[in-house]
Amino acid sequence: MQMTSLTSISSLLAFFALALASTTAVAQDCADDYEAVTDSDATVPVPVLSYRVKPLTKCELEVESQAWQNLLRNKVTEISDAEVAEFFKNEEIKTVLQAESALQEAEEAAAESDQEAAQEAATEAREALQQKQEAEEKSVQDEAVQDAIKAAADNAEEAGKTVTVAGDAAEDKAELKTALLEYTTELTAQRTAIIDRFEVVLTELAGKGGDRTQYDSYIKAVSGIKVDVTDATASWIALSGWLKSPEGGVRWAFNVLKFVLIVLGFYLLSVVAAKAARKALARSNNLSSLLNQFIVLSARRLVLFVGLFIGLSALEVNIGPVLAIVGAAGFVIAFALQNSLSNFASGILMLVYRPFDTGDFVNVAGVLGKVESMNLLSTQLRMPDTQLVIVPNNSVWGDVITNVTGITERRVDLVFGIGYADDIDKAEAILEAIVNEHELILEDPEPVIKLHELADSSVNFVCRPWVRPADYWTVYWDVTREVKRRFDAEGVSIPFPQRDVHVYRESGAAA
Repeated sequence: MQMTSLTSISSLLAFFALALASTTAVAQDCADDYEAVTDSDATVPVPVLSYRVKPLTKCELEVESQAWQNLLRNKVTEISDAEVAEFFKNEEIKTVLQAESALQEAEEAAAESDQEAAQEAATEAREALQQKQEAEEKSVQDEAVQDAIKAAADNAEEAGKTVTVAGDAAEDKAELKTALLEYTTELTAQRTAIIDRFEVVLTELAGKGGDRTQYDSYIKAVSGIKVDVTDATASWIALSGWLKSPEGGVRWAFNVLKFVLIVLGFYLLSVVAAKAARKALARSNNLSSLLNQFIVLSARRLVLFVGLFIGLSALEVNIGPVLAIVGAAGFVIAFALQNSLSNFASGILMLVYRPFDTGDFVNVAGVLGKVESMNLLSTQLRMPDTQLVIVPNNSVWGDVITNVTGITERRVDLVFGIGYADDIDKAEAILEAIVNEHELILEDPEPVIKLHELADSSVNFVCRPWVRPADYWTVYWDVTREVKRRFDAEGVSIPFPQRDVHVYRESGAAA
């Protein structure tokens, strides 16, 4: 009993020791003094960043993620300040143009000595000038706006352009607006670069069990380019800047090029894979040509499918949501296309069990014809009159399948009737002679000619010669024609259905 108690106590102590060790390890793993190190260079090459974040723990990656979010937030703030500065400059340009227009109207009215018109024009000019002053005062009061204007001017100067910051003319303000637009475009490219590197950190965080949902939501909220379509100058600068940016148009042009090359490469690879599969299957005699076609086509489509998804990855499309959407859509489509899925399953079973092959003459679902092709949903049959009939695989597999080509001999079933007054031995001899004389009728198995039935209007013989499947209808038509000709020549009648009618007169009936 004591021994048991000591064992239980020892186990309990070991459990607490293990828990304490785990807590200590976690505490060490999530040290409070850990500081982010990967955000020091926002332009670090993506492969280099991926190598640096790989050894980091989950807790360290959370710190790094927060640091990159702060870096992204600061850049978004700079973009917002520049956009506010653009807004103020637009307002200043409008007020300057209004003031200049009002002043011109006042001068024209004064020149025409129209006192009333001059007075109205002067009033409008004063109001326009007052609006101009108010707009300039608002822009001056906003410190962030002034910082953005100065940064835009410095950026323009680095590019070899001279921009007047304090100019009062509309031309000067337009030049400053253009500089602001170009500056905003450059900031947007920098934001894109930060987001790309932020994504690397988040991917590693998610791989180690972290939650990146809130970060993804923030990235989605601050991404994208806003263009004022009413301002042609702004739209063109934003578009041209994006096209020239290494993180914008240049990057996407490269991505599109990669996509095209990947898809083209996998297309060529699919052709090679199809040829290799066809060559490998040619060594096996156990597979039908339909199954061979299916395997070759499936191999090619599989390679193309993989190439498409790799190409989408090159376009920076997240494959995970795409696969989730495909899976969800697949469930709905499967429910809506139950009959098609039934045809699909029947097609698979037909390929596996091989009831017929391409070129076989079959009777399926009430249709008699030659198998031309087959897919997973339907079978194409060419009827003797050259009509093409497409039969659903479910109807084929769910019905009786008669494969005429699957046999080496086929029996021709013929029935000939003679009159009751005719000589049955003579008729039998005629039939035997016709069968023996026909070159397409096989000697083995031996033809069967027998008196079969005493029918209502005739004495019926069965004539059952054996032929090759390809000769069936030729023999059928030749023998039928020759029997009619020989019976007529030998005086053997071929009766038609008839009845004898007997009329009885009752005794005592009126004449």
